[in-house]
Amino acid sequence: MTRRRLPFLLPGALALLLGIDGGFQLMGLPAVPVSQRLPETHGPLLVLGFVGTLIALERAVALRRRLGFAAPALLGLGGLLLVASPVPLRGGQALLVAGSAAMALLYVWLWRRQRDDAVLVQALGAVMATGGAALWLGGVPVPRLLPWLAAFVVLTIAGERLELARLELLGTPAPARLVGVSVAVVIATAASLLWPAWGFPLLGLAVLALVGWLAAHDVTRRTIRGTGLPRFVAACLLAGYAWLGVAGVVWLLHGPSLEGPAYDASVHAVFLGFTMSMIMAHAPVILPAVLRVRLPYHRVMYVPAALLHLSLLLRTAVGDARGLSGPREVGGALNGLALLLFVAVAAWSAWSARSARTGSVTTPARPVPPRAPSPSGRTAEVVEVPR
Repeated sequence: MTRRRLPFLLPGALALLLGIDGGFQLMGLPAVPVSQRLPETHGPLLVLGFVGTLIALERAVALRRRLGFAAPALLGLGGLLLVASPVPLRGGQALLVAGSAAMALLYVWLWRRQRDDAVLVQALGAVMATGGAALWLGGVPVPRLLPWLAAFVVLTIAGERLELARLELLGTPAPARLVGVSVAVVIATAASLLWPAWGFPLLGLAVLALVGWLAAHDVTRRTIRGTGLPRFVAACLLAGYAWLGVAGVVWLLHGPSLEGPAYDASVHAVFLGFTMSMIMAHAPVILPAVLRVRLPYHRVMYVPAALLHLSLLLRTAVGDARGLSGPREVGGALNGLALLLFVAVAAWSAWSARSARTGSVTTPARPVPPRAPSPSGRTAEVVEVPR
């Protein structure tokens, strides 16, 4: 099973490494000159080539249809073709459009299986990814379409959080309210492209409303008081929600953010502070379900997570807010280091679990309690609350 799914994950992992390298190039830091197109494709490569591949692969596994794996395959290959200089840029862009559309189709199938509000919210995210990729293929500059990519990750993660809290919220108006807020995000995202002067503040309001919903209804309110993996997940999620709130405030107060410090702060608050924190939080839960490889929680996972948030704070609150290039560059370099460090820690955790199972001298990780499957096939988090 692992051997059959790993080829779909590898292009996404490579997109992450290339995206970090592209970020270093943009900041003038030491980097590997892999491709001249890497700096200009840095954003879509990370969002669609990396995050999109991960999400599509997870959804394909939940769907349990072979055809569903076309979505992560197209997104992964499209991301790699973005930086393959011999191939026209439009070739990679076209594959990203096709992969995003295939991912949206996954949610149609999941919706037919279980008409759940969580699936609907995530489907809206996939539609925004398809729209953003199509706009880029049509010639819209990346800064103009970044709200579409932001809406993709924000709505996808919000839908997943609703999916995990479905039992607690059953019979309450909370799921319907999230659907309403998600529709507002979609409308505001379109407005940010057509009428930026008031579209961006509207997007900021919609994002802040979504953050408010998450703060009020997410299970992290209880799991942050737990121990081990549940507490680590909750800490990463709450930090991510705070960064999403920062982006909402920037869009609300600053308006159109297409360049300069406000643009840098809003973009990296969403895609580093929020998105990457979500990935760190869910990696010990999702990767074992997708690859059938154990990834036990270890306290050392807090190190890259803390480094990510502290370095992003340096980059935005000191570098961007005060117009200082030094803190911005140092913070950016440490952002990349935090992501690489988490990959290394995850690989070490998986290797140590494998070694323990095969009988080598390794301290076994504490077992994780079983998780209940959701209606769409996703595994729910462990809720561990002190008594």
